[in-house]
Amino acid sequence: MNREEKQAVVAETSDLLARAQVVMLADFTGLDVAAVTELRRRCRHEGVVFKVVKNTLIKLAAEGTDAARLGDYLQGPNALVLGFEDAIAPAKVISGFAKGNPKLEIKAGVIGDRLLSAEDISTLARLPGREELLAMVLGTMNAVPQKMVLVLAAVIRRFLGTLEAVEEQKAAA
Repeated sequence: MNREEKQAVVAETSDLLARAQVVMLADFTGLDVAAVTELRRRCRHEGVVFKVVKNTLIKLAAEGTDAARLGDYLQGPNALVLGFEDAIAPAKVISGFAKGNPKLEIKAGVIGDRLLSAEDISTLARLPGREELLAMVLGTMNAVPQKMVLVLAAVIRRFLGTLEAVEEQKAAA
């Protein structure tokens, strides 16, 4: 790789790191090509970027970003796992894949200015995703007016029940 190619990789990686909500490092030593291809496919499906870059280029690209905190973990072969829309999706993809492929090792991650350990990433993966959380919020917001309608309908139903009872009493008398 010549100097211009390295500069292009650093610029592209720096742009990705600056835009990412979450950055994770994974060691993929021992995974065969088919497994890495499957991991890339799963990442693409969830809108997550899986990128293999030399450690020295990652260090250069991470300067001035929150991902610079990952510098201590940049030993051996590393893959960057980047999430842009949903901070939980990369953790779910990587943790799910690591369960089926023990050779994939999650090293660390960064969300904002917070450094995450492998255990933190596993915990993050167990949280509901963005779509699930939005559905929960919408359900909660929808429950209040729905209960109000049910309460108001119950008042009318009771009133009608009372009128029917009065009508039956008068008809019987």
